[in-house]
Amino acid sequence: MLLACTLVPGPALAALPAAIDGEPLPSLAPVLKQVTPSVVNINTKTRVRVRSPLMDDPFFRRFFNVPDIPRERVSQSLGSGVIVDADEGYVLTNYHVIAGSDEIFVGLKDGRSLEAKLIGTDPDTDLAMVQIPAEKLTALPLADSDELEVGDFVVAVGNPFGLGQTVTSGIVSALGRTGLRGLEYQNFIQTDASINPGNSGGALINLRGELVGINSAIFTPSGGNVGIGFAIPSSMARYVMEQLIEHGEVRRGTLGIYVQNLTPDLAGAFDIEPGQGVLVAEIVADSAAQDAGLQPGDVIVRMGKQDINSAQDFYNAEGRLALGDSLRVEYLREGKSRKTSLVIQSLPFISGDELDYRLKGARFVELTAKQKQRNISGVLLDELAPRSRLSREGLEAGDIIIGVARQRVRNLTDFKEAVEGTRGSILLQIDRGGRTYIARID
Repeated sequence: MLLACTLVPGPALAALPAAIDGEPLPSLAPVLKQVTPSVVNINTKTRVRVRSPLMDDPFFRRFFNVPDIPRERVSQSLGSGVIVDADEGYVLTNYHVIAGSDEIFVGLKDGRSLEAKLIGTDPDTDLAMVQIPAEKLTALPLADSDELEVGDFVVAVGNPFGLGQTVTSGIVSALGRTGLRGLEYQNFIQTDASINPGNSGGALINLRGELVGINSAIFTPSGGNVGIGFAIPSSMARYVMEQLIEHGEVRRGTLGIYVQNLTPDLAGAFDIEPGQGVLVAEIVADSAAQDAGLQPGDVIVRMGKQDINSAQDFYNAEGRLALGDSLRVEYLREGKSRKTSLVIQSLPFISGDELDYRLKGARFVELTAKQKQRNISGVLLDELAPRSRLSREGLEAGDIIIGVARQRVRNLTDFKEAVEGTRGSILLQIDRGGRTYIARID
């Protein structure tokens, strides 16, 4: 079971403490004195309206003269965060720590508690950015997590169980871990440094006191720590952080390639080792991949400096690129190695205003390759105005339209043709988190 655990020059290596009996005593204390002021506690409050079922009984309300006023319940959660920019007061944490909260407070090591402003979130990587008043703050420098190796010593700093700032140590147990539910982009650092609920959003540092990861989750059969923790690499966190600061969201594009893992049989057919490369299953029309000459059946083995051994590797590499970025791709075709350059393009979209007056205020985009990997076809409701017809009928941004008037849709072209061919009410078949329902738009 997986349980979520709720740029400046790097400092020089800290000096060892005084010698005892002529021999130096190794200690992490000098490094941690520099690091711990940068790790904060995060406390959130969420107000939820609640009412007793008895309040739905008109007789009960009249008999006891109870006013029909819903009561409010305040729920709280605790987590951790890392100051990554002292001048601007930016704090990086996990999305699940602050998701849905009405108020966010950041507690510093010196005892100050500051109300934070939400800058942006990225649920696909479980990262979020908040901002606090920038006054006498200490930021943690980011290391290049791509240089980590299994066996490197690491230290986790956070606020487990709300006890207060706590430090644990361990090693990097594995790299490139995937398989956590609910996240599009996964490339986790696995560590045996003790991580517990409340450590979410805290720092995983190297022995130079640099941030190498954001603690995010643990694997646990019992609810407690068993020495298998996961952290989001700092290289991914840096990209998300820069996007959130600039745009308030992460703007991802596409190469226009749908890929699949190479099974042993497929690998044998292409005369390559299993677990090396991914098979190009489909090329999107008018995409960067088509312009670069890629074809279905090609095997992508490298993107930039990263070897591609699985579909998840491919999506992680694609997801870390900003719109307009160029990427060198190495691939195999008929046993021969080839190279080409691709440019990240924005996802194809269509405005509801262009389709039908009933769809005004909505923006629909093609599904990402990662979403299509889950065997879902349709179009994504990417943006939705609060007072639009779709909003009034209960639709939300993030819903996937999989059918129109009982006709399945696979892409924007199908969706447009289906809407244009519909008269009267529009029946939309919606997929939300794996559950399907019908919405009627008059």
